[in-house]
Amino acid sequence: MLKVTIGQYYPADSSIHRLDARMKLLCTMIFIVVIFFIGNFLGYALAALYLAVVIKVSKVPPKFLLRGLRAILFIIVFTAILNVFFTPGETLVFELGFVRVTQEGLLAAGRMGLRLVMLIIGSSILTLTTTPIQLTDAIEFSLKPLKKIGVPAHEIAMMMTIALRFIPTLMEEMDKIMKAQMARGADFDTGGIVKKARSLVPLLVPLFISAFRRAEELALAMESRCYRGDIGRTRMKQMKMAMRDLGAFVSLAVFTAGLFALNHVAAVFGIW
Repeated sequence: MLKVTIGQYYPADSSIHRLDARMKLLCTMIFIVVIFFIGNFLGYALAALYLAVVIKVSKVPPKFLLRGLRAILFIIVFTAILNVFFTPGETLVFELGFVRVTQEGLLAAGRMGLRLVMLIIGSSILTLTTTPIQLTDAIEFSLKPLKKIGVPAHEIAMMMTIALRFIPTLMEEMDKIMKAQMARGADFDTGGIVKKARSLVPLLVPLFISAFRRAEELALAMESRCYRGDIGRTRMKQMKMAMRDLGAFVSLAVFTAGLFALNHVAAVFGIW
């Protein structure tokens, strides 16, 4: 549980860390949208190469990113299995009773698994290279046009950032509670799915109590510092775009253009 990377910040001196938070947020959203248009494994190879370059430039250890996938490995495998058995196809690979596996299902499972992995790694790079304050300011700036219709942009941005940053904290708290319960004789490993689900009940109650306590302490700390949202709020560090931000956007645009060109070539020659 302590291997969760989403929500953590990894301090380093890199070009990705020095990028404007608004540009990083925009590039991350574009990347997430673009990978849904990948139609073949050559496109995923290009996306993986692009991610590898970004990780290299960010100076975040690749092992640190990859081990963060362990926490959601079950979701990735479960989603892939669903695609294998529930994707209709004509090219039969294996059949046993009502279980029917097709080539189209296997390809869909592979694409979905790669897509989820890239989604998580791309999102993790954003949080690992951006401080909470920078991320809050970037989200607030993105929601700023909605203020004209009464949407509380600052409050929404603050809630999203706090929720994101609390993920590692809650995972660490759950790990401590689990170890405390195991020291008292609790068993979380043996038995079937139903028994394991029931064994989690003693974890959820203290975890919720701890989460509400942390939320109350955070609210009191913000009130004691006269926090009033964005009313009359000034920033010590102003967000400014630089040439490196333009370079990052251009590199993403080149990647996107290459990806769509590769999709067209793959469609013409019938490449998976």
